[in-house]
Parts: sequence; structure tokens; C-alpha cells
Amino acid sequence: MATLTIRLPDDKHNRLKELAQAKGISVNTLIEELSTIALAEFDSQTRFKAMAVTGSAEEGLKILAKLDTLTD
Repeated sequence: MATLTIRLPDDKHNRLKELAQAKGISVNTLIEELSTIALAEFDSQTRFKAMAVTGSAEEGLKILAKLDTLTD
């Protein structure tokens, strides 16, 4: 496991501590969870872009419509 040191403004750090505390987890665990979400979003975008290159516009629009119904 790697160690990561980041610099954040004090107010942002305090808000992250409050969020972690509200969720009952450590700031480290919170950052790990947020990183997982960011990577999942990145992977989804990458897969979608790869599919868009080889797929049809019609099928791509169907996928987007399906995603829209899931986020409502």
C-alpha cells in the first residue's frame, strides 16, 4: 500500500474531516472511497468512448437514455 501526501486548504481539510466524522469513518477511508468513485467514473467514460468509436450513434443514444432513467 502506498502513502500519499496532499496539500489542501485548511477549510477544505476541516470539511473533509466533518464529512468523514458524519459518515463514521476516518479521513483516510473517506479519501479512499472518493478515489474509488473517481476511478469508476473515469473507467466508465473510457469504456463508453471506446464503445462509441466502434459502435453506432443510435446504440450510443440508447445507452445514454438508459443512464438518464437510472439517475432520475
